[in-house]
Amino acid sequence: MSEPSHYWIVNARIPNCFIDSSLRELYPEANLTPTLQRDRLFPCHLEINNGCVVQILANSPDSLTSQIPTESVALIDAKQGMLIPCFADIHTHLDKGHTWERNPNLDGTYQGALNGVYLDCTEQGNWRYEDLYRRIEFGLKCSYAHGTKAIRTHLDCPPHQYATTLQVFSELREKWKDKITLQAVSLVPLSFFVTSDGETFADTIADFGGIIGGIARMLPELDQYLASIFRLATERNLDVDFHTDENDNPDSRTLQRVAVAAIEHDFAAQIVCGHCCSLAVQDQETAAATIALVKQAEIGIVTLPMCNLYLQDRVAERTPRWRGVTLAKELDAVGISVAISSDNCRDPFYGFGDHDMLQVFSMGTKILHLDTPYDNWIESVTSRPANLMGLADVGQIAIGQAADLVLFKARSYSELLSRPQSDRTVFRNGIAIDTTLPDYSELDDLIFLKT
Repeated sequence: MSEPSHYWIVNARIPNCFIDSSLRELYPEANLTPTLQRDRLFPCHLEINNGCVVQILANSPDSLTSQIPTESVALIDAKQGMLIPCFADIHTHLDKGHTWERNPNLDGTYQGALNGVYLDCTEQGNWRYEDLYRRIEFGLKCSYAHGTKAIRTHLDCPPHQYATTLQVFSELREKWKDKITLQAVSLVPLSFFVTSDGETFADTIADFGGIIGGIARMLPELDQYLASIFRLATERNLDVDFHTDENDNPDSRTLQRVAVAAIEHDFAAQIVCGHCCSLAVQDQETAAATIALVKQAEIGIVTLPMCNLYLQDRVAERTPRWRGVTLAKELDAVGISVAISSDNCRDPFYGFGDHDMLQVFSMGTKILHLDTPYDNWIESVTSRPANLMGLADVGQIAIGQAADLVLFKARSYSELLSRPQSDRTVFRNGIAIDTTLPDYSELDDLIFLKT
């Protein structure tokens, strides 16, 4: 399926946060319907030429007849459907994905997830080249079909595994570079970076074009580990990305310690911290102090609503008491960039998912109460993660940029978040792509590798 190189998408509705304020001023809010005002959607037409957005016009009563040459150019009628930029997924685990069937986490706990991954990767030795390659690419196929343009994945890097994993990732990063921008973060114990092997591994990350990362835990040596990581990252001009406080223990304050260390070491590159769950169970004074430090250190925060809803506060024979997510609204209120991401997909950490960022946004909206008003939270799965990834050409709708867009039939957020929107149209460089998802049967021989 393809479109002509020059055409218009007419009668679309784009969230205000993606529309330049000068254009919005040409169309006073008083002229908008109640739905458009409530959802903060801008009615407009887009001109696409040679794969780029070349013009955006407000959808005034006479715009179709007076400003668009409807008789000489092709039109795609959006029929008031919502139009957004392609998604960015900043926190995933592609190397773990789609292993649930062969090593499920039957008690649903965090420890059960760790055990399941260890069993799959190390004890059974399933993470061989072909296994990793096919499972990771299966995830990429799903992401691309759903409308994702950029992905950052954490990669488990135990000594016996990381060479194979980095080889597979490098090959797929090159193969998919014209479809999805891929970034990789090392996932190792932070203690590794105070060893001589850790210094060598930091060189490997730099040569590989990756990001230093790992899981921060409340240990007496944590400050020492962080000092070493920030030194290694600074010397190699690397960003860092941590898992922090993925638990419900109010005494777990690794996010705060990361922020303090970043300030003390005057770390200049981008820091991203994912999960930050314990922030939501701390007293107001402690949480506020941490948020202030995170703001000062300019740390980006990623909340993982689906995985943390699944794992956190899981106790046998008891209904969970909290949702597992961080203080997204409070962080956002002080100007901290908060992204929402997918995390794990059909593996021991989360037994569900389809690499669909609309599903992630939909679940996040409901779990975090980001509705009424929706405001600009759609940025949390588009422009915000893209900016944290250093990708200026992702997550935007702007004149002169590639027409990488997702068009939904839904005309409002209520419609968008009430159905799966499986009939969405994904445009890449102005061309509507094939959005057929890969069949699970592609992985059958891998799933049943061990019986």
